[in-house]
Amino acid sequence: MFRCPQKTLTTFRFSPDLPLALFRAPVGVTRRFPALGAICAVALSLGASVPALAQAVGVSGPLQQQGAATAPVMQPAASGNAPLAASDAAGVAGTPASQQSDFDARQQVLDRRSAENDYQYAVAQHNCYSTFFVNHCIGKARDKMRVVQADIRREQLALDEEKRAAHAQQRDQQAALQRAQDEANAPQRAANEAASAQAYEQKQQQHALDQAQRQAEAPQRAANEQAYQEKQRQHALAQAQRQGEQSQRDANQAAYDQKQYQNQLEEARRQGEQKAQERADKAQRYQQKQEDAAKHKADVEERQKQAAEKAQQKQQQDEQQQQQQKQQQEEQQDQ
Repeated sequence: MFRCPQKTLTTFRFSPDLPLALFRAPVGVTRRFPALGAICAVALSLGASVPALAQAVGVSGPLQQQGAATAPVMQPAASGNAPLAASDAAGVAGTPASQQSDFDARQQVLDRRSAENDYQYAVAQHNCYSTFFVNHCIGKARDKMRVVQADIRREQLALDEEKRAAHAQQRDQQAALQRAQDEANAPQRAANEAASAQAYEQKQQQHALDQAQRQAEAPQRAANEQAYQEKQRQHALAQAQRQGEQSQRDANQAAYDQKQYQNQLEEARRQGEQKAQERADKAQRYQQKQEDAAKHKADVEERQKQAAEKAQQKQQQDEQQQQQQKQQQEEQQDQ
């Protein structure tokens, strides 16, 4: 078994259900017929065999035999490209949940077919650049893509119409159920409304009684209000009087504090003057003591001087007496 040359995109990116074996083809086919490589993957992914492909492009003989021997045939139903049959859809759509799951499954099929169609067009467009008539090849691939796209669009419109019809039917069923429930609840609702009306009437009567009682109590409330206002006025007057008395007390306290402050200042001044006088007296006594000490010192020095002078005079007198005695002795000896 041979493989086509690497001219196509990876298949598992858009359609993981398609195996790589779908894109296998004989090498000799692609070499002899290059245009066949452009539609090889597209035709095989749609479930066509190589002989059918060769017959479509006008190749016969050995190519058909070789392709029949090498290329596998893929059923369209296996890839999920065919839409659901009407009998299958009718069998699935039994309940709203199963019907919704059926819609989801069909939508997934259409989405997968749309993705595969876009992928196949991209592959064909990519492979057309290896052919000689590029624009012609791209045009054919575009036409094929548009045919499949139109088919998918028709099925999508049919599916959307079925969804809308199912939704409308579901809405009608819900509306019918709601009407039946409303009819079944009508007696109870009527009883509830009657009970509500009776309760409302009782409340209205009670409200009328309360209103009459309030009107009867209006004079008493007015008297109470007047008494309250008078009490408030008395309280305001008493409050004002207390505030005036408090102001007088504050003024008296301020005067007393000022007087105490003045007395403290006078006491401080008097104590300061007394301390200053004491310091002056101490200084004067100290000065007197200093003078007395100096005078005493002078007297002591004077007495010491006088004593020294007396001692000196006495010494001189003693010396004179000794000299006189010595002279007398000398005179006596001379005689």
